[in-house]
Amino acid sequence: MRGNTMSLERAIMAFAGMMILLSLALTLWVSHNFVWLTAFIGVNLTQSAYTGFCPAAIVFKKFGFKSEAQLATD
Repeated sequence: MRGNTMSLERAIMAFAGMMILLSLALTLWVSHNFVWLTAFIGVNLTQSAYTGFCPAAIVFKKFGFKSEAQLATD
């Protein structure tokens, strides 16, 4: 990986982590029903581990993020 370029995989992990922290904060300070957002994130992470399909990856690719394999060949 060259420079400060963030790979697609790392961007997805950072995004998932931020979403979990956000959903926990919303659960604590706004409504206990935001716990369902945390559950949704967990289910989405689990299904993407098994299927390889990640909606966030599609969005990040459109923003120009490259996978670690692509960055290694650049």
